[in-house]
Amino acid sequence: MIQFLFIVRPAERLADYPGPVDLRELLALSAVQENTRLWFAGDGRLVAYAFVDQYDNLRFAINLQTPQPDLEAAIVDWGVACLRRTIGAEDKTRTLDASCREDDVEQIAFLQRHGFIRQDTRSLHLVRPLIESVPAPQLPDGFAIRHVQGEQEVAALVALHRAAFGTEYMTPEERLAMMRVPEYEAELDLVVVAPASGRLAAYCLCGISQEENERTGRQEGFTDPIATHPDFQRRGLARTLLLTGLRKGIEKYN
Repeated sequence: MIQFLFIVRPAERLADYPGPVDLRELLALSAVQENTRLWFAGDGRLVAYAFVDQYDNLRFAINLQTPQPDLEAAIVDWGVACLRRTIGAEDKTRTLDASCREDDVEQIAFLQRHGFIRQDTRSLHLVRPLIESVPAPQLPDGFAIRHVQGEQEVAALVALHRAAFGTEYMTPEERLAMMRVPEYEAELDLVVVAPASGRLAAYCLCGISQEENERTGRQEGFTDPIATHPDFQRRGLARTLLLTGLRKGIEKYN
């Protein structure tokens, strides 16, 4: 599926969600595996894939430059079938969603052809050049930054994420999937530890995908997700983690 993504997605869009790293994380989840389907040509070549993630989003890859009406319809039908299997026929409140770049006219046209309705919700993709100087991180007295010490901290990381965002979405299975992708580096999985109690107060999962960079010709990394526990917000912890992650990125590239 990742090799197919390299074929059908332009290099400048390769890191768009879900990119290769995201696919590895998502496909490690049992619920996503159950909602994944692949379509092959007569000669055995993969020609499309689709899955519905744990948040009712239809994710797919297909060569949209070649008209394939039956295959397009099959992808959407698969998404609808997955959602119906999950929620049952009685729940009328949940919808099958999809997302793409605002300038991806081909995928927007695909979605609109099959009944998706454009919404006002937007996600921002922000970029910070590392050629510019990065301020030194400054922690409040008593707090300390370290990297995650291993899978034994998964429960604490999940609890931190849930408290920070006020949701139950993060699960141990999801956090483990993030930590088990081939390019995961523990030293870039950063946490702030509170004084005295030793509680995890904030975290920022950073990473650099050489696989993506080799394909795009760029030198990029990510600092996401990032979150602070409500008990420790408004102290600059997230900013300090972000600056630490950026400086570690500079060290990696230099």
